[in-house]
Amino acid sequence: MPNLVPPVTTIQMALDYKSRLQTLDSSIDYLMTRFVVNHVYLHESITPDTVREAKKAGIVGIKSYPAGVTTNSSSGVISYEPFYPVFKAMEEEGLVLNLHGECPSDQKQGITILNAEASFLPTLKSIHENFPKLKIVLEHCTTKDAVEAVRSCGNTVVGTITSHHLYILIDDAISDVYCYCKPVAKLPHDRRALLDAVVNSKGKFFLGTDSAPHDNSAKKGKGNTPAGVFTQPYASQLVLTALEEAIDRDDIAAEAVSPEALQGFLSDYGRAFYGVENPKGERIMLRKGDEVIAESVRGFSRSSVEVINFRRGKPTWTVEWK
Repeated sequence: MPNLVPPVTTIQMALDYKSRLQTLDSSIDYLMTRFVVNHVYLHESITPDTVREAKKAGIVGIKSYPAGVTTNSSSGVISYEPFYPVFKAMEEEGLVLNLHGECPSDQKQGITILNAEASFLPTLKSIHENFPKLKIVLEHCTTKDAVEAVRSCGNTVVGTITSHHLYILIDDAISDVYCYCKPVAKLPHDRRALLDAVVNSKGKFFLGTDSAPHDNSAKKGKGNTPAGVFTQPYASQLVLTALEEAIDRDDIAAEAVSPEALQGFLSDYGRAFYGVENPKGERIMLRKGDEVIAESVRGFSRSSVEVINFRRGKPTWTVEWK
């Protein structure tokens, strides 16, 4: 997760964070598997010179959170116009702007978590209009409005969709702490729009898991529940099951689900947007079997940590490498 404390606001902090991750498994090229480790957090300390230095250091993008909208985002952005010189430099250097597309809740303006994403979309369009060559990712889209906004922009603007937002609705988010995330899940027509975007992406949408490994003691503890759903061990499989269930509900047509659409959404479209080479070698194969999603994952860096899996106990596809 990029929203660390303190936030990753310098090039060296980003490179140090990548090194920390590589100590867990040095065989992984994290740029290829989780782009976020090579991103810097958009912060008032970032200047056009920072952008140019970031490019030289191999940083691929800058992540932006509006202040206070998600876990550990208190150092986020209040207004985007002061960053226009930074965006210009990013446009020139080819860095990607990754947006958590929500406005902070504001009672006077009538903004809550339910319309926070829709309220942000004029900002997305304004940034795109002012910097049409700037590559922008509207991350974890949750609404029909967001899907339509991304489609209405040029080919430098794309959106990511999580696997869990292909399942959950607002009812799930308020009744189950393991379904609570930011942006929150929305309404049935929004979910249908996300499912349609998966199978009719045409390169405008691809998987961004936004998987958040919050310890169960935090999810079930006292005080505010941290926002985030843990899907990483089953991310690809969850997409397939979501499409199966969508077909059963008549949300999408069976013939819309093709191998090309799946490979594009799960892999090819994201690689193409980020300019990451598609390596030759093993590929994942998904097959139907009798596998069930495990209750939790334990350990991580501390033996006491337990993270509850999304859709624990539900049947899932089996992943094989070939």
